[in-house]
Order: sequence, then C-alpha cells, then structure tokens
Amino acid sequence: MTPQPPDTVLNERAQHLLRALVQRYIREGEPVASKALARDAGLDLSPASVRNVMADLETLGLIAAPHTSAGRVPTARGYRVFVDTLLTVKPVERDAMRRAEQTFRGDDGVPAELASAASTLLAEMTRLAGVVTTPRRAPAAWRQIEFLPLGEDRVLAILVFQDGEVQNKVLQLERRYDPAALARASAFLNERFAGRDLAEIREHLLGEMQQHRASMDQLMRDAIGIAERMFAAAPPRTGVMVTGEKRLLDFAELRDVDTLRRLFEAFEQKREILGLLDKCVSAEGVQIFIGEESGYRALDECSVVTAPYRVDGQVVGVLGVIGPTRMAYDRVIPIVDLTARLMSTALSQRR
Repeated sequence: MTPQPPDTVLNERAQHLLRALVQRYIREGEPVASKALARDAGLDLSPASVRNVMADLETLGLIAAPHTSAGRVPTARGYRVFVDTLLTVKPVERDAMRRAEQTFRGDDGVPAELASAASTLLAEMTRLAGVVTTPRRAPAAWRQIEFLPLGEDRVLAILVFQDGEVQNKVLQLERRYDPAALARASAFLNERFAGRDLAEIREHLLGEMQQHRASMDQLMRDAIGIAERMFAAAPPRTGVMVTGEKRLLDFAELRDVDTLRRLFEAFEQKREILGLLDKCVSAEGVQIFIGEESGYRALDECSVVTAPYRVDGQVVGVLGVIGPTRMAYDRVIPIVDLTARLMSTALSQRR
C-alpha cells in the first residue's frame, strides 16, 4: 500500500505556502526563494513572514536548502504531505483520453502486446518511464525437464510446461556431473513430478524430501541438488515491460553518476522494479511511492506511481510510471488510473 502520510499538522498558511513551493519547484526545477514564494502564494505576507513559515517547514523536514542556495526544495516527506493532503488532480485532457482509448480499441492483440502498448502509452503521455507487468498466468504444469552438460560444473536446464512455454537456464553446480548422471536425474524428476505445477513441486522437493536427505540414495540426492539450483534460478512467469527510461535523463536531479548507474542497472535487470510492482498487486487503486518509500536504493531519488489492472475483477498485473520525485503528480496520477482501467477492459473483452 501507499505509505501513510507523516503525522504532521500544518495551519492553513503553512499549507498554502507548502503547496505553492512544491508546485513551483515541480514546474521549474529550481530552489524557491521566499520572495518568489510570497508572489506565487498570493498572500498578503511580508518576505520576513514567509521566511518564518519556511523555517517552520524546514524544521518539520518538509523542505530543505540544497547546498548553499538561498531557496528551498521539497523533501520526500514534503512531497508526501503535498500528495496526500494538498494535491488536486486534473482530469485527463480530452485528446489524451481519445489517444489512450484508441490504444486499447479493437479485438486483436495478445496480452503481452497490450502490456507493451500500455508501457509505451504511459511513457509518451507522462514523459516519464512507463512500466507494466505482463498479465499473470495461472500456474502451469511441468511437462518435462532436461539437463545438458556445458562443461566443468555448468548445466543447461530446459524446462517445458504443458502450456507450451519453454524456459532455459544455465545452472552453476557445486560439482561436475557426467551426461549419464544428468539423464538419470531428469528421468527421476520427470517420473515423479510431470503434470504438477512448480509451486507444488518446489514445496515437496525442498521441504518434505529435504528432511530425509540422509536416507536417500545418490540418484535422489543428485536430482534434488540440481532441482534446488533450478528453482533458485528459474525466471518468474510474470515479466515487466519498461519504456522511456531515457526520458529520465532530462531531469537534472537524476544525472548524478551514481544515481544513473543504480537506476539504469535496475531498469536493465528489472528484478527490483518487478519486486516493487508485485507489492501493489493486492492494493486498491493508485499507489504512490516517494523516494526511499520504495525500499530500493536505486529508486531513492524517484517516485513510482502504480495501479493494478484486472481481468473479470481479478488483479492480473500492475502498471505505472517511474520518474523523479519532482513529477507532475496532478497529471500523472489520473493518467495511470485511466490506463489501468482501459487495460482491464481490453483484457476482459479478450477472454
């Protein structure tokens, strides 16, 4: 779920000035000075009074002074108060609405293609990085497993599911196995577990059978040892589409070398992004993670806005955008919500 807002109570004047400061910083990307803030806020306050309020906001950890600048910028805590208590979202513009509807119109297109289209749409409409998990599939039964030696202690595992999907993974084992031993291990696993889904096999192999390892013969120990490595390395049957990540280079606050390295490693590997989106599967509506709220260091300077999408009322995936904390939340939130609803309708109509 979206992290709860900090327990911060602001009077009306402080709320007004915080809203004006955040909006100006999102718009211009430059620290906001008290004189400019007084003008933007439209309040009959002297610059000294505005500075006093800004000092209070800084004490509360809602704004901060970057380096030696005389201006102030919102902190992640400040953005959280702004998003949860001060933000007024804007309706999606009519032209953008028509474009989004057109993307999902028609009866053609498989779910993975729709996910790719949704990711591209989100990136183009928000000018940020669009992310969409491919629709979750029901657990598939394992039809066949084969192990092929690659030399030394490396083995290629070929896993075939009954729905036709094939997964290949190179396994690094603790010792070398000859082809005959690998063939015996795959035959043992196929005989015992063909027709059962992976979750059931994993629980059986790595749970109950592992408790009796000492009494097993060498064939069973070999098969279980290889299977353990296979399960640890098996890719998930849910993937994630990422589009528009290079758009984030347009934001000066994300151009730090270390920030860029961590961020683009996350985009390339996708594991952390998929982990974050998986947290949103059981959530209702739009979820917003600001800065460190995501729990992933690579996203410490970013905000992530997500929403689940459904097929016949059941959540099958999550979509959203990744951008700097200085994003136009009032525009982004309704776009993410609209895209999730359109994706849900399109997938349900294809069943």
